[in-house]
Amino acid sequence: MSDAHAYNPNPPTQNQERPAELLDRFVAKLIDFVITGVVYAVIAAILAVALTVGTGSSWLSGVVTSIVLVALQLGYFTFLESSRGQTVGKMVMKLHVQGPNGGLPTTEEALKRNLWMAISLIGIIPLIGWLIQFVAWIAALVTIAMGINNDTANRQAWHDQFAGGTRVIKAG
Repeated sequence: MSDAHAYNPNPPTQNQERPAELLDRFVAKLIDFVITGVVYAVIAAILAVALTVGTGSSWLSGVVTSIVLVALQLGYFTFLESSRGQTVGKMVMKLHVQGPNGGLPTTEEALKRNLWMAISLIGIIPLIGWLIQFVAWIAALVTIAMGINNDTANRQAWHDQFAGGTRVIKAG
């Protein structure tokens, strides 16, 4: 048989949605981290100069900038996912987040699925905080990637389950 659809009685159509693959989600997250990273770098530079010069404390500057980073990331992902179902990275990759009910995730669901990014607050711990933070980020990313990769039906990781069953969907 030369018909390409002979082996698949239900070939995907152009408008069919399916759970997003790990690579698509990675690229979307990378785009979003670049966007938030540039904004954070500008804000952090201003805060670092202002706080270090104003107080003489580089530790205080680190605490404030860590809090700003977490607020920026959580605000960006929570707001865009709950109001549009997409961040800029997800728009580029044609992905969107669905809440457990199939519609947009609530603000609470979007916050819960992105709460793992608050790991950056560990960096506040003097001397070894950066190391613990780095290890925690790697552990979170690896377990999320493994969860997405291992759940071939829904592509949900622990953070999606924690949010009540959110799903990232690929259109087309």
